[in-house]
Amino acid sequence: MLTTVVGHYPKIPNRPRPARLRAAIARFERGEITSDELARIQDEVTLEVIQEQVEAGIDIITDGQIRWEDDQTYIARRLTGFAINGLVRYMDTNTYFRQPVVEGEVRWQEPILVDDYRFAAQHSPRPVKAILTGPYTLAVLSKDYYYRRKDTLVMALAQALAQEAKALAEAGAPIVQLNEPMILIHPQDWELFAQAIATVVQGLPCETALYTWFGSIEQVYPKMLQLPVTTLGIDLISKPINWQIIGEHPFPEEKKLAAGIVDGRNTRLEAVEEIVAAVRHLSRICPPDRLYLNPSCGLEYLPREVAQAKLHRLAEGVQEAKKLLGED
Repeated sequence: MLTTVVGHYPKIPNRPRPARLRAAIARFERGEITSDELARIQDEVTLEVIQEQVEAGIDIITDGQIRWEDDQTYIARRLTGFAINGLVRYMDTNTYFRQPVVEGEVRWQEPILVDDYRFAAQHSPRPVKAILTGPYTLAVLSKDYYYRRKDTLVMALAQALAQEAKALAEAGAPIVQLNEPMILIHPQDWELFAQAIATVVQGLPCETALYTWFGSIEQVYPKMLQLPVTTLGIDLISKPINWQIIGEHPFPEEKKLAAGIVDGRNTRLEAVEEIVAAVRHLSRICPPDRLYLNPSCGLEYLPREVAQAKLHRLAEGVQEAKKLLGED
């Protein structure tokens, strides 16, 4: 039974700590510092968030995606065929992203995230997993002026991201995680989605994970259990019905469950007792040695100190649950 995170960690600290990264990005955009100077500050902030996750007691961390503008843009900019458009609201949040626009053939040219992964892995005492936006979600959140067919774009992205996933695995990533929240909004595309996921993970020598959030899994479960991934990440906060749904079907012995039991969008700090109760309930659905416990989504919607406090509480609650379940 291990604790982990979903992806993004807040980039900007609360006052009185200076928002060095935000200031550096503004200075870079005004031409006042070089890309190397910006990269140095991004490295420094990445080290900070690695340390904060480790100090909180999280077993498997990420680099916080500090260099990412948002879930879509960072990858799309580095694939051929994309331009970047104006701001679009991200799902039902108060955050925005610059919408990728497909203007030509989508292809992978060279590793996108490998250097970021290696930097984090070299500076972390805990395992670091690699995060990729999945092909279906990236396609749905893009504007397509080239293929003009969703299925063609999704599979072009799947082929491109398969090469990135392979590069991350070869760089030593113990887990390659695909984030695919949009399939919960468009469950009618399940067959296309499943084909794309199978393409990305085919032949990978490492553990693979698929995470969704912000929606009910009712129309895609138990089909999710048939996907060729090691781990399924399910948000149990935004739609409590997901608790009932996962309890209605036997969980496969060969898979792991990553349960989002801490609210990544609400500043209220969960009680240890709530976390313990959640873990005990989950242990009746999936054996503890195949459980990951994590927030419901990325933590970028929270103030940074609140995000770290929630991770502390998650780790504390899981440790208490382990004692009760005889895991320690």
